[in-house]
Amino acid sequence: MGGRLCIRHGPLDVDEFEELAAAAPETVRLEYIKGKVEVKAMPDGNHREIFVWLAEQCMKHRPDLRLYPESGVRAEAYRKGRARADGALAPRGHFKGHGEWSGSEGILLAVEITSHDRDTDQRDRVDKPVGYATADIPIYLLIDRDNQTVVVFSDPKGGSYQQSASSPWGSPVELPAPVSFTLNTEELKDYAD
Repeated sequence: MGGRLCIRHGPLDVDEFEELAAAAPETVRLEYIKGKVEVKAMPDGNHREIFVWLAEQCMKHRPDLRLYPESGVRAEAYRKGRARADGALAPRGHFKGHGEWSGSEGILLAVEITSHDRDTDQRDRVDKPVGYATADIPIYLLIDRDNQTVVVFSDPKGGSYQQSASSPWGSPVELPAPVSFTLNTEELKDYAD
């Protein structure tokens, strides 16, 4: 590290990952999930529009909460994982005084909006549900641009979500407690690409 990339056998430890992530160029975001460094593409225009749509829905239904973008979350047991959620829904002021990587306590919902890259299937549909469930985040909301669906994962137990419900864009989507409101997803149809 220290301005140089060193290759060694075995996985990085968390401190090494955090140093690498801090030095990464602005064109990528790095995550450390299940002992692997993952590179996540920067969001495109439709991705950003979907995030704003969701933030507006959250503000309308739950003004006591905020949807924080690009949230660094310790997302696995024993603080070994680092996920950069597209969004984290938490009470106002929740992240005040936190560093780049926050604990999951107090996060009610983690959001991922799929990107058009080769790793999105493994990262967003397989690894992230495990990481967020292990961190006991009550709800994981996956806005899947490839399948034009909204998937709600809930009831985390033993490192996996016990419930998941998939709905096509345009359908009402129920977010269970502790979020407890219905998303109107009709506008998502405008972002099909």
